[in-house]
This record gives sequence, structure tokens and C-alpha cells, in this order.
Amino acid sequence: MKDKLYNNADSFSISFDEEWQKVKCDDLNEKIEMVIELLNDHPFVASNIDMARKIAKFRIFSLKRFH
Repeated sequence: MKDKLYNNADSFSISFDEEWQKVKCDDLNEKIEMVIELLNDHPFVASNIDMARKIAKFRIFSLKRFH
């Protein structure tokens, strides 16, 4: 999906999930920050990094993705 990035939460979530699988880190909060840093050129992260962090934390802690 790297060739199609959109400035919305869905596009960010797809990219986030893909990168999450690649990063090795036991601390979930640190891993979230590492993944967001990798996605710093994603339009959604570039325009609204605070919301990107909230969505990432929601996916990991509330939806219990990747546990």
C-alpha cells in the first residue's frame, strides 16, 4: 500500500499495522513512537501527529491488536 497514501485514519492504520509487524521492541509505548517515526512522511502523520498517536494507542491498547 506504500504507493497509495491518503490523509486519513484508515490509510494511516493500514500503514501502521504493516510497520508494526516489522519493528522489534518489547515496550509498547516506545514501539508506537518508533513506528510513528518511520511513518513521519505519511500524510496523516505529517498533518496530525497527535491524532496519529491516539489512533495508534487505540489500536494497540483498546483493540488489543498484535498482543
